[in-house]
Amino acid sequence: MALQTGDRLPEASFKTLTSDGMQDISTKELCDGKTVVLFAVPGAFTPTCSDVHLPGFIDRHQEMLERGADTVACLAVNDAFVMSAWKKSRGIPQPILMLSDGNGDFADATGLSMDVSAFGMGHRSKRYAMIVRDGVVSYLGVEPGREVGVSSADAVLENL
Repeated sequence: MALQTGDRLPEASFKTLTSDGMQDISTKELCDGKTVVLFAVPGAFTPTCSDVHLPGFIDRHQEMLERGADTVACLAVNDAFVMSAWKKSRGIPQPILMLSDGNGDFADATGLSMDVSAFGMGHRSKRYAMIVRDGVVSYLGVEPGREVGVSSADAVLENL
């Protein structure tokens, strides 16, 4: 069953590449006692993700922080090196944390994975955004198709 508003996030571990090297971040470390905006994309460098979804969070992340978010994070079923390269290539500001769900374990555990093997992309995360307060989902907007609406930065800000 897919994750829903009111559910606690499952325990999972993400990778991120920092100036100190590869780091592991658990959902517990990420969310306990914090308000986290987590948005997920099917793939770094893909057109809709790069040109539509991500820019809203780049433009409005500061407003999210001012409204009480402790962390704004982007998640994809890509490795941490790809996420780091995407961050550099798109000029993503430092406050936005780029998280790798490299094997899709979190996507699978939340029921928010999809099979896009027909496009040569394997199993990926669905496009969504969520607000997590102390480990519990208070908002979850999962896109039914390729558009960016309920997972947009604007939708997150309306619910923050």
